[in-house]
Amino acid sequence: MHRSISIVSLAVMPILLTGCGSLDRATGVATGFVSHQLCSAAFVSGVEPETFYRESIAPTLGPVEFLVSHRLDRERAEVTATFAGLAPSRSVYRGPLGCLVLRGNPPAPVSLPQASAFPALLPPIAGPEPVEPADPALRAALDRAFTERSAPPLRQTKAIVVVHNGRVIAERYAPGYTMDTPLPGWSATKSVTNALLGILVRQGKIAVQGPAPVAAWTSPGDPRHAISVDNLLRMSSGLDCGQSLTASARDAFDPSAHMVFGERDMAAFAASLPLKATPGTDWTYTNCNTLLLSQIIREKTGGDAAAVIAFARRELFDKLGMQHVTLEFDAVGTPIGASHMFASARDWARFGLLYLDDGVAGNERLLPEGWVDYSATMTPGSEEFGYAAGFWTNRGPGSGTHYRIAHGIPADAFMARGAYGQYIVVVPSQRLVVARFGTALDMRNDMDGVARLVADVIALTPRSQAATVRP
Repeated sequence: MHRSISIVSLAVMPILLTGCGSLDRATGVATGFVSHQLCSAAFVSGVEPETFYRESIAPTLGPVEFLVSHRLDRERAEVTATFAGLAPSRSVYRGPLGCLVLRGNPPAPVSLPQASAFPALLPPIAGPEPVEPADPALRAALDRAFTERSAPPLRQTKAIVVVHNGRVIAERYAPGYTMDTPLPGWSATKSVTNALLGILVRQGKIAVQGPAPVAAWTSPGDPRHAISVDNLLRMSSGLDCGQSLTASARDAFDPSAHMVFGERDMAAFAASLPLKATPGTDWTYTNCNTLLLSQIIREKTGGDAAAVIAFARRELFDKLGMQHVTLEFDAVGTPIGASHMFASARDWARFGLLYLDDGVAGNERLLPEGWVDYSATMTPGSEEFGYAAGFWTNRGPGSGTHYRIAHGIPADAFMARGAYGQYIVVVPSQRLVVARFGTALDMRNDMDGVARLVADVIALTPRSQAATVRP
């Protein structure tokens, strides 16, 4: 989440000294990243691809960007990227399955269920046009959130939706983005994985405690047999799978980055890794944990991508009224539940409302009673950052929570959060959800700007509930 996957920035030069195997792996991850993200931008989000490349991809490549080339083929709906003419990676668009980096043989076609027409349990949160706040002070708060810095690192805010008491009181979109644009959640996708797991827990199909149902670990003699779903949600599995939190000179061949951009069966790769610590004793934020949870979801909902999509639509997206969602999958049908879901800003805000309302939508409980508090309870060992179970949290001690609270996000708040500055901030005490999306390239991913926006909205909310529709 926290790292904006800068997988080759300042990294490839030292890799050149490490041998051909490391170089092949690192450059393959880099070109996989470029082709996949550009494919998703062009064919899932529908934004202008070269603008996206300049804003969101080129800066992560740093001084070696000139060695990377890409080609977008609209007729074949694919993107190819190479590094210095080598390590080609091709990503293809697969409609409702999103984009996929091809590794080995193309996956078999997937017969998808027909889109359902179930009415949403949540009432409408806004009308058909963007909501312009009536209060000039709230409009000024949006102005500040969209104001660009005079020099890099840029903020590049693309969408903001503010929901108070179940209604949008303010929203805005950057040029080229609309209410319907599917926006990448990056690691905010982990919070959606949390919801899908919660539904399965409520249905009695998964237990949070006890050995996680991972086939590779079934032997009681395997030390990984002790890993629980709770450990995976809380990033305390002890698996030796690198880290997905901060940037380093070795990101280009970090195992978690290789898993997402270099592996055909992502969860199988994660399941094959050894332990580096006893489960439950070490907090290390890595995408491998969430890909294993994604595999569990796949297996418990029918075993393939079509079954996962049907389950997610029927039990979550349709009930919340989320209409512009694309969940991407790997080649074996496991959702890339750590990082690759796209949804409109209003859809992401609706998702936040489920957690604001204790897992209830309308009059129906989707998540088990107590699941939201469980999800927002800090994990021991994460105090520097403030991580819970698929969400980031202010509920507990540590420098991470102290910083956020000091800058204006209340102590009871928690958030889905993704790389480059994707936020869905849930503040139960204020009946507030603030969704912000963009490509913030500073070290904190515009946390200061988001905190200022939340603080501004809280200060203004008592007199900002009236809204007008932008003509």
